[in-house]
Amino acid sequence: MTSPNRVAVTHAAVIRLALPMTLAHMSTPLLGFADAAVIGRLGEPALLGAIAAAAVIFDFVFWGLGFLRMGTAGLTAQAVGAGDLAAERATLLRALLLALGLGTLLIALQRPIASVAFAALGATPAVTAAARSYYDIRIWSAPFALTNYVVLGAVIGRGRTDLGLVLQVLINLSNIALNVALVAGAGLGVRGSAVGTLLAEGVGAAVGLAVLARLHGRFAVDWAALRDRAALSRMLGVNRDIMIRSAALIFAFAFFTAQGARGGDVVLAANAVLMNLFLISAYFLDGFATAAEQMCGQSVGAGDGAGFRRAVGITALWCAAFSGAVTLIAFAGGGLFIDVVTTSPAVREAARLFLPFAALTPLCGAMAFEFDGVFVGATWTRDMRNLMLLSLGLYLALFAALRPLGNAGLWTALLGFLLARGLLQGWRYRALAGSTFPRAAAAR
Repeated sequence: MTSPNRVAVTHAAVIRLALPMTLAHMSTPLLGFADAAVIGRLGEPALLGAIAAAAVIFDFVFWGLGFLRMGTAGLTAQAVGAGDLAAERATLLRALLLALGLGTLLIALQRPIASVAFAALGATPAVTAAARSYYDIRIWSAPFALTNYVVLGAVIGRGRTDLGLVLQVLINLSNIALNVALVAGAGLGVRGSAVGTLLAEGVGAAVGLAVLARLHGRFAVDWAALRDRAALSRMLGVNRDIMIRSAALIFAFAFFTAQGARGGDVVLAANAVLMNLFLISAYFLDGFATAAEQMCGQSVGAGDGAGFRRAVGITALWCAAFSGAVTLIAFAGGGLFIDVVTTSPAVREAARLFLPFAALTPLCGAMAFEFDGVFVGATWTRDMRNLMLLSLGLYLALFAALRPLGNAGLWTALLGFLLARGLLQGWRYRALAGSTFPRAAAAR
């Protein structure tokens, strides 16, 4: 039997799921711009540098814990597809408890984390002092920020990406308003910015939990189900695999930045400008990956092999179409984009030289983005982890072989890494789909 909760797998459904998350992702750069603009108005370069430095630390820490969103989305979608409301509730509560525990742990370990992070950044004393005052306040937002990851994963798993958009915009707009009020209005400087972010995360968590309570209705906690060892082990295994995969991805891009820095300040700046093209395309591709998470997860829960394969095919088609369009736009308008982002003649010249490589990143990465969503939705996270590590090894080997080519070799290695991720996941997909839906495979 299939679940009556299964969403129709259509092109319209994919757009309905993907578009809100695309808009939600695109609201994030507005937040960073607003923070920089508010602090920048104070006229002290060290304060602006402090915000940027502290943001790197929190991006690294919180992105590394992004498994809370992805794991919750995949497990929730499967429970929804199976029509198992008790499993859906238990998944949510386990994830919330894990988020609370990890957030509390980050607060408890704030001093050693700060020591390692600020030593690695190596900023000037003035920047470090200001960034530390920001860090000491914002670290207390960790339980709220991680709760927001779980809330977002839960609404995505239910196919309510429209609610995900509303919650993300609420957090970002609250952050902007509070930053303006506390920094420009109250004159609290970087401390005001940190307090504003902390309060915005708290508002988002409170509203998000209220939304989930309304979606689920009033229910009693089934503590026996919550403590189910098999379910707990599965959740922890899924989250562990995604965490390792995310750490490998973070390392890959950190390695790219570090190797670019060895080419000098101009090359480093040019690479930073060009990577924005890839990040912009990621906003669109992430939306379709989110659609794949929900539709594939729900199909797995419903035991619907045909719907699962159709979801993979449709999301892959849209990913390919958007990546191709972004690539063409990057080739056509990349020069103008470079001129808008930087005024340095040397950086502009270097960026134009390597523009073709950057323009190809969305096309080379489309398959990886789409299959990330498929693998998360199906909770094939062990294979996703292993294939990421294999792709990372190929990336490093390719870089070593192409090192004499300098920055061109570095960009080529990055393109190879993106292609390897998608191709390896595509190769493994057939076997995993066959084992997940044995009857459908036998029929085929």
